[in-house]
Amino acid sequence: MEERRRNRLGLLQDILIVLLSISAAALFTQTQLYNLDLTAGRGGEAGAAQSAAPAAELTAPVRTAVTGDYGRHGGGALTTGDAAFADPLGRRLLEALGSARDYVPSTGADFLRALEGPSLYYDFLEPLPLSVLAGLLGGGEEISAREDLSARRLLLAPREGGVSLYLWDGEDACFRADTAVSADSLEQVIGRYELGNAVFAMDGGGPETALDPCSLLPAEPPEMAAYTLGDPLAGGTDWLLSALGFNPQSRTRHTESNGTELIMDGDRTLRIRPDGSVHYQGGDGGGLRVKSAGEAPTAWEAALGAGALLEELLSPVSGEARPWLRSLRRSGDVTVLRFGYRLGGTPVWFQDGGFAAEITLSGTEVASASLCFRQYSPAEELSLLLPLPQALAVAAASPGKELTIGYVERSGECRACWLCD
Repeated sequence: MEERRRNRLGLLQDILIVLLSISAAALFTQTQLYNLDLTAGRGGEAGAAQSAAPAAELTAPVRTAVTGDYGRHGGGALTTGDAAFADPLGRRLLEALGSARDYVPSTGADFLRALEGPSLYYDFLEPLPLSVLAGLLGGGEEISAREDLSARRLLLAPREGGVSLYLWDGEDACFRADTAVSADSLEQVIGRYELGNAVFAMDGGGPETALDPCSLLPAEPPEMAAYTLGDPLAGGTDWLLSALGFNPQSRTRHTESNGTELIMDGDRTLRIRPDGSVHYQGGDGGGLRVKSAGEAPTAWEAALGAGALLEELLSPVSGEARPWLRSLRRSGDVTVLRFGYRLGGTPVWFQDGGFAAEITLSGTEVASASLCFRQYSPAEELSLLLPLPQALAVAAASPGKELTIGYVERSGECRACWLCD
């Protein structure tokens, strides 16, 4: 997975160069390509133990497709918090996760065969534990406490008179389980959508067949806003220190020769760099914590606690963007969570392959946190995407890669573009 993320950068640069050349040759179409305030702190004395309260709402981007007998419907860039997703798509997936029994090994080929017929498809962009997915859907981890199974792509499809739930991490691991969802209820959901506005790469007979078969392609590229980038720390950082439990008037606060501001509080340290990145290093107890019913948080409790911390630190100053959970890894009592930024339901990718935040928990304590502060403000113009045929022609040069739409930061701007991952 880490290799896939690193490869994204090289692929992004390649497709940028080629696509920009194509757009220059097609100026007559006026098509352009652009690729890849907190009011209160946590209170209490600096250095006092503090807990991140559960997030009021932890959401994630999700791509959906509804397939019927006469075509497919692509849901566009949604989040798990959108009403257009919650009912009926999210509700039906939650029902399936809550009733799934006896997951058995399956294959990607089985997943794709089921995808050819009537079905509901969900893509969460990155693999996440089932307990976290259930939480993102609003059901809480009690719906599915499975932390040992992770999935990026999920599918509900008829099988032997009932409906099966397929899980696929997008690479090797694939599982299937029977559910209590009825075939009739699945048909009722499909019947609510107008089909024909999207296809998968595996449906076509042209250059798209060289792509990842689950590349979900809209009939027409959507209109998407462009954004300018700002530095939310330029006006001062006292609020950040207060939010993290540091004393802004600390005598151990000074600026190093490279411009990095260093603040110490006991054995805790905070480094604020000129590029807007911040690194927090916890000490031996007495620092930031996430709430947990036990000694160690469950995966969902870790996600909620880290999300709550970022909602307090990043969201109030990030403009139109919000953080979303990209990955969660556990080893013993250590949990590492990585978050990205999203603009609506569309993810933002950094050219250096970095993250909006990486939080490491040791038990319930925040052992370290790296934060990348950004402020995204709407620009006056739109992000103009290449027509799909031109994007397909270029992406076909990267067999097996997925063609998607995402936001990429570039030269002080953030614009939507075609990505080949």
